[in-house]
Amino acid sequence: MKFSALRDIKRPRFWRLFATHTFSCLGAVAFLFGLYDVLRPNAISKVNFPFAAAIAVFSIIYASVRSYPRPVEEAYTKPNTMIRIVEGDLFSQPENVVVGMTTTFDTQIPHIINPGSIQGQFLAKVYANDVAALDSDLARGLISVTPSGHIQKPGKGIRYPIGTIVTIRQARKHYFCVAYGEMDAANQAQATMDGIWRSLENLWREVRAHTNGDPVAIPVVGGGLARLSQIFPAQDSIRFIAMSFMFASRHTRVCDRLDIVVRPQDVERLDMLELQAFLTSLKEI
Repeated sequence: MKFSALRDIKRPRFWRLFATHTFSCLGAVAFLFGLYDVLRPNAISKVNFPFAAAIAVFSIIYASVRSYPRPVEEAYTKPNTMIRIVEGDLFSQPENVVVGMTTTFDTQIPHIINPGSIQGQFLAKVYANDVAALDSDLARGLISVTPSGHIQKPGKGIRYPIGTIVTIRQARKHYFCVAYGEMDAANQAQATMDGIWRSLENLWREVRAHTNGDPVAIPVVGGGLARLSQIFPAQDSIRFIAMSFMFASRHTRVCDRLDIVVRPQDVERLDMLELQAFLTSLKEI
């Protein structure tokens, strides 16, 4: 049994599911025995203790199988798509990748961009820390975008609108660089829920235009340097992303599958059973 499964078994939702499945199984057995009693009166009274115990054990096994934590994913038919929650490294995923940035598209590490951030990993793993190459690709993608202003600070000073996206193609993959946060004069990144929502709306349109339906991997957005982690924890961020994706997909299909990639160190704070229930509930929107 994986440690993550042990963690989920400790949560109240697991035990509520376990109890529900146990009693539903016992209820089904009782109903069948009731029908049997109508056909064979007094036969039920002859059932001995070992047989009754076997029924109880069967109900417990059935409930355990039904309630045991599984990979968190949900397939949808309207439209035909899927959402998965994946633990791992964003840049080891085979899909197209979403990279969060700020409206100034700063790239300089370590004083402006944290090397451990998604953007820092993007620079290291995709560009081999070649800042000039990344800046060149970003500049090429921003040629047709009208700046929204200028800020005096170390690093880049030209601001672009929230939700600006630069799509970069490298080694058969698309990297969608999404500006969902803003830098202040001290190079402190900040984001708002409204800005993230608008950025996601733009992202799904860009994904439609470039991927031909191929799957996309996105990190949990809004935490870390975006200064939203206290009021917008990972659990809420995942629901936010999934809901935005499904709303967009209901309008026009976005892609075959969306993988929301969670860092291993963040998984322990998530209630996977609750997230599975939320993904299932999206079938109704």
